[in-house]
Amino acid sequence: MHIIKFKTMFRTAIIGCLCLFIVVPNTAKAQKGLNPYILFTGLVLTSDSLKPIPYVAIKNSRRGLAGYTDLLGHFDIVALKGDTLWFSQAEKTSSWHVIPDTITANRYNIIKTMVQDTIDIPVIFLRALPSKSFFDHEFVNTTPPDDAYEIARKNLELEAAKEEMKLSPADAKASQQMIAQSRVQQLYYYKQAPPQNYLSPMTWMQFLDAWKRGEFKKKKKK
Repeated sequence: MHIIKFKTMFRTAIIGCLCLFIVVPNTAKAQKGLNPYILFTGLVLTSDSLKPIPYVAIKNSRRGLAGYTDLLGHFDIVALKGDTLWFSQAEKTSSWHVIPDTITANRYNIIKTMVQDTIDIPVIFLRALPSKSFFDHEFVNTTPPDDAYEIARKNLELEAAKEEMKLSPADAKASQQMIAQSRVQQLYYYKQAPPQNYLSPMTWMQFLDAWKRGEFKKKKKK
């Protein structure tokens, strides 16, 4: 009787050990491949001044467009280990980054720097409105910036106004101001002789130069 119970217990222990050896590796493999995705986050900065770069398009080589950076240059996307991501922006030189396939954590962080492109073109950012009803308000109240033609036209208008002011006669206010300035000049030298240019070195130099050029010679009548 005891021998039969011992054999039964021995068989049960052997079967349990075999099940354990079969289940444990499969469970480990299942846990290892349970979540192949990781959260890929980071910052995109300029290489010279380390300023954040907004609106950088991040494309996955397998699934296409993955996301964009915000105004602070931050991004967070879901990717697989070993994915190749392409960073592109209109003003910067495009570059790529490969997520290592050997990482064990479920998060991966980087700081990506981008170089200024040699071609400098004006960038236009398009933003979507919350609803269609906002279009009328934005269309009426938004002032478009001046283009090169409009800026040149305004500058020419200012120059034309300056030339017109030079040719136009002085009005009553300007005439009164000129008279007041002349009166102040006279009162400054009141009861004393005003300065003369007879002994001025500059005046004598100009006189001698004109004399050498022959400006004081009598011209012969033809």
